[in-house]
Amino acid sequence: MHDLGFNTEKVNKLFQDSIEVKLKTAKYEAKTLVQMAVKAVSVIKSGGKIMLFGNGGSAADAQHIAAEMVVRLKSSIQREALPALSLAIDTSTITACANDIGYEHIYSRALEALGNQGDIAFGLSTSGNSPSIVNCLKAAKQKEIITFGFLGAGGGRCKVLCDYHLNVPSDNTARIQETHITAGHILIEIIEDQLIQEGFLNAI
Repeated sequence: MHDLGFNTEKVNKLFQDSIEVKLKTAKYEAKTLVQMAVKAVSVIKSGGKIMLFGNGGSAADAQHIAAEMVVRLKSSIQREALPALSLAIDTSTITACANDIGYEHIYSRALEALGNQGDIAFGLSTSGNSPSIVNCLKAAKQKEIITFGFLGAGGGRCKVLCDYHLNVPSDNTARIQETHITAGHILIEIIEDQLIQEGFLNAI
């Protein structure tokens, strides 16, 4: 059977590429993840929430991270919900905004409605240049909302708009997204563990 070139050697090489990007990110961005976790813990304890947003695969990652904050990350721990949501709220809101105002404002419009001073606006962008992400981060700044970014390819325009940003040292979209979701899991686990340790979050 013709394998179209996708033999086991290539599979192993792709796994290794992903591992190497993650290791480089850990080397340069571990401190950033800790700083983001510390800030997120402070925001949650103060009654704030985390709003996540991205496009395409990054939209899926934003929803993935939000879901695991609201529900749980680890099946071994039953705990209270954490205040997080994806700004990809529903197809009606997204398509109405895209049609009536412009796609580049789908997230800034949602943040205008739902965001409060002291919340966290958390953008995910592999290029750091997506107009919808840039505009949402700008809107967050105007409302004195803390800005987080999971970025790649040098950080792009989003980099200067983020109070805290993790930049994956790669130009490969797949490798960046794989690293973003790993970093997201690590971030949630640190937040969860710290809130439980401090007695702020009830868990069994």
